[in-house]
Amino acid sequence: MTINLGDNPRKIIALVGPNGCGKSSVFDAFEEKLKDYKVASQNEHASYFAKFCYSILPGKKSESYNKDESISITKEDGTNSFDKKSFYIRSAYRFTSKLKVDSIKAQPDIIDDHNRPYSSNAMDSRMQGNYERLLSKLLYEFEQGDKTGAEFKKEFLEKINDILKNILDVKISSLGNVGNGKGQLFFEKESSKNFPYENLSSGEKEVVDIIIDLVIKTPDFNDTIYCIDEPELHLNTAIQRKLLIEIEKLVPDNCQLWLATHSIGFLRALQEELKEKSSVLDFSEKDYFNGAMEIKPIVATRENWQRIFQTALEDLTGLMAPKKIIYCEGKLQNSLDEKLFNIIFGEEFHDSLFLSSGNKDFVQKYSAIALTVLNKAFSNVEIIAFVDRDDNLEEMKQGKTVIRKLVRKEFENYLFDKVLLRKYCETNGKNFNETEFDNLVKDIVNDEVKDKGGDIIKKCCNCNLSTDFKTDLAKLITKDMDIYKDLRREIFAIE
Repeated sequence: MTINLGDNPRKIIALVGPNGCGKSSVFDAFEEKLKDYKVASQNEHASYFAKFCYSILPGKKSESYNKDESISITKEDGTNSFDKKSFYIRSAYRFTSKLKVDSIKAQPDIIDDHNRPYSSNAMDSRMQGNYERLLSKLLYEFEQGDKTGAEFKKEFLEKINDILKNILDVKISSLGNVGNGKGQLFFEKESSKNFPYENLSSGEKEVVDIIIDLVIKTPDFNDTIYCIDEPELHLNTAIQRKLLIEIEKLVPDNCQLWLATHSIGFLRALQEELKEKSSVLDFSEKDYFNGAMEIKPIVATRENWQRIFQTALEDLTGLMAPKKIIYCEGKLQNSLDEKLFNIIFGEEFHDSLFLSSGNKDFVQKYSAIALTVLNKAFSNVEIIAFVDRDDNLEEMKQGKTVIRKLVRKEFENYLFDKVLLRKYCETNGKNFNETEFDNLVKDIVNDEVKDKGGDIIKKCCNCNLSTDFKTDLAKLITKDMDIYKDLRREIFAIE
């Protein structure tokens, strides 16, 4: 399997898919590469990696595992040299039920990360080590005289609590006191004061563990690929979303954050707040480990997001309403116009859905019915009735339903635009006959372009007008084109 992130890799790489599809195996490959530069606390048994595998060497297939042949990682600059801090990996088995430190002792080099998990299958118990390192740092600052112990405690607690307040209703009240036998963290929550770490819920411990780990490690682990396997464990959907947003802030911009996740909250954050910083690798499409296959980030269309949410929600996906439903003209089932609009706007407006409802009268009828039904279950759904320019419909005043109209006569006046047809011909190695187009279309805004569409396509592009041809045209419409901007403004009322 080859993971190809393209020429402009994003900061966040999310690995999504069902259990057993191989997401954690990617992190195992990173850990195996890391062992070239620093030792692990122990190693997995050889049988863990000795699987039937495809070598990166062409034509060479092996039933034995050879790390150097089976794993190849190339950086954005084309090099494949790494060091001790190139990867920082957290397994899904993160759980420290109690903290107990009896003495403050010297800490090993933070970059050696000697107690890291040695595979995605191993226990990740860094919380205890991070607390010990925090206490050592407190003593160091005191000995150096740069800050008093009270100043360092205040600075650290403010930093952590400023992050925690965006995720949980809990904060750290004290770093503890080893000399008094209270070598653990203490917390506040609502009316409860100074209760120990062990009394936090599993979800609260998960958040505290990840946040403290990143606060302590990120100053030293820069130019690093951070990998977290299932960071959503024990957390509800709302907290998951907030956690990912804070994790992204903590990870330096010269690093990458790789996540293996099933989380609805994480997916929503990737879809909205972090969409410009993230790419999604969907392992549910194929068995990418069964042969020499390549996986690339998905295009963030509604169809792709729906498939990903289907993995996380199973049949509940059908109960999720989009933010906008746009009823357009076209036959009631499997309308081509519906399909084309969803293709054109599927990436930018992934939370909107175009549905065909017959002629203009049915558009008004079904949008009104949808408003009545959906408002009972989904109060935030906006219903838009979208019709041709010359259709004469009264403005509907009911609820949030609005009517929007095309500026050009019909949808075909956009689809058969000269610029788009020329782009189609250039893409497919054909000559565009501009003279014929100008003879047939005098006014692209007002002409009856739909009625003479067959002649236009035949004489200008030397093609036959078909469903596939229209679909190919829709796929060529990009955000920088005037027809996209015009339709966007006319349908969504966005300049």
